[in-house]
Amino acid sequence: MKIDNRFEVALDKLFYDVLQIRKKNPIIHNISNLVAMPITANLLLALGASPIMAHAREELADILSLSQALAINIGTLDGNWVNAIAVAQSIALQSGIPIVFDPVGAGASPYRTETAKKILAQGVHVIRGNASEIMALADTHIKNTGVDSTHSSEEALASAAQIAKQYHCIVVVSGKIDLIVSAKHAVMLHYGSTLFTKVVGMGCSLTAIIASFLTVNPEPFLAAVHAMALFGLTGELAAKKALGPGSFYTQFLDDLYRLQVTEDSSAKHIYS
Repeated sequence: MKIDNRFEVALDKLFYDVLQIRKKNPIIHNISNLVAMPITANLLLALGASPIMAHAREELADILSLSQALAINIGTLDGNWVNAIAVAQSIALQSGIPIVFDPVGAGASPYRTETAKKILAQGVHVIRGNASEIMALADTHIKNTGVDSTHSSEEALASAAQIAKQYHCIVVVSGKIDLIVSAKHAVMLHYGSTLFTKVVGMGCSLTAIIASFLTVNPEPFLAAVHAMALFGLTGELAAKKALGPGSFYTQFLDDLYRLQVTEDSSAKHIYS
């Protein structure tokens, strides 16, 4: 598969999605990891979405009946959460709720990799991971040493295309360069900052941000592109003002919150 190097993000359409998120305040149900929960919740609130973190099987049906999207993250994996994920995923698929899946650490252990493959096989709309995670799901011989990628996004293009075709989903490979891949298309985005890798939970939060965009944009591919572009552009802005990882996170949170989008889909105070 070739990457469309002529693709350009239409900022007016991106800002329109942001405006719709802030108007609709979609509830994003997160079955997430313990490390990233507060960061993810804060960034969803700053964007204009409403986070719920719920894992108990006894309330999943009730929570999903209130929600507009489901974000699944296997960072702190255990058997109870695997069972809860299966139940929540089944309910979401029956209800037509978009699902975004984050296969954190796929390739680090057989249990983690096989769990991720089962979630994929059951059905998701978008999967977002780093290059090593995506490659591990396409090739069981890929072994990771943790949750950080040891491969570049470009190296994962063939694996992303394979997964997109096999599981009928959009594949997002995040890294220094971001790839958004469907069964027919692939685009590359060059936004972002190396400081993303110095703050825990930013990738996990990005998964939930993508879920937010899926609630307002009926085209999953464009929804993923817009989410990635917004995240990367805001990261570039925050990095210019930050002194290090700590101030980068708070600056990123503030800049995301301060993005004011008007009815004509323009942005005021964007990155000011």
